[in-house]
Amino acid sequence: MKFNLKKTILVFTALSVIQIGTSIINIEEATAEMIRIDGSSTVYPISEAVAEEFGKVNRKDRVMIGVSGTGGGFKKFCNGETDISDASRPIKAKEIKKCKAQGIEYIELPVAFDGLAVVVNPKNDWINAMTVSELKKIWEPSAKGTVTRWNQVNPSWPNKKIRLFGPGTDSGTFDYFTKVINGTEGASRSDYSASEDDNMLVHGVSGDQYTLGYFGLAYYTQNKGKLKLVGIDNEDGRGAIQPSLETVNQGTYRPLSRPIFIYVSKKSAEKPEVKAFVEFYLSQAAGLVEEVGYVPLPKSTYDLALSRFKSRKTGTVFTKKGKNVGVSIETLMATSE
Repeated sequence: MKFNLKKTILVFTALSVIQIGTSIINIEEATAEMIRIDGSSTVYPISEAVAEEFGKVNRKDRVMIGVSGTGGGFKKFCNGETDISDASRPIKAKEIKKCKAQGIEYIELPVAFDGLAVVVNPKNDWINAMTVSELKKIWEPSAKGTVTRWNQVNPSWPNKKIRLFGPGTDSGTFDYFTKVINGTEGASRSDYSASEDDNMLVHGVSGDQYTLGYFGLAYYTQNKGKLKLVGIDNEDGRGAIQPSLETVNQGTYRPLSRPIFIYVSKKSAEKPEVKAFVEFYLSQAAGLVEEVGYVPLPKSTYDLALSRFKSRKTGTVFTKKGKNVGVSIETLMATSE
């Protein structure tokens, strides 16, 4: 089964309709409940796949998924506008503060691993791999208006203008990439084509020989014929490594691998339809995650997440600065119980 990476999905799980005149009325719509999700474009394909499968076994509830980026999703979530927030990074301190001010308690649930894909146009015949230092030279804030041609990054590359595509500032992918490549979260050149819609980034890179971009691995997987994947050399003696199910799972694709999450409102978790959806999500995620191009968590981690949800354990395991460095998500969850 293939899932289409559209940007908004409304899954109507009630199938029976009655047509009266020119109007079509869903006979179960009066009793149907809406599950509202928004946030990360990276997590979106997983939530979309889960929603489609959930609709096959639950025909009375509906799932609506929007994409406004991780930061945009948390804004809506902390305002009480959504039940679930897709997130490609842990919740930030300022978002925790906003949720607390609005009385929103949340349950943090990891759902997959992702490897950020660095991609170029298929006609690019001079790059198969890049070092982290070369990526930094392109993307660091001081590169704005100064590092504009390929040969400025590496003299063996052509004297041609670089066109860059990447996530917008509301994206958790932007936050993560800038932190591990540039050293500071949010520190980036701004003279690039930005979008929270990863399909727009795919379109941009695929349309020009001299482009480069980055986004979640699933969007490369779904568009292999339009893009060329670049191996990343972490300069640790291992050489260049491309993201894949194997390299992300083994932890050899560094530093662009990370866990991704859903955050569930504790209040919403008491709704039968949200409870059923989240439990279905965690029980089915492993197979669906791999199907859409991401890396499943170990079964023990999904079991911990399900236990965390059933016990309504709120808060984040990423509370202390640096606490997550070199520590597995499973260990963080286990020690927080």
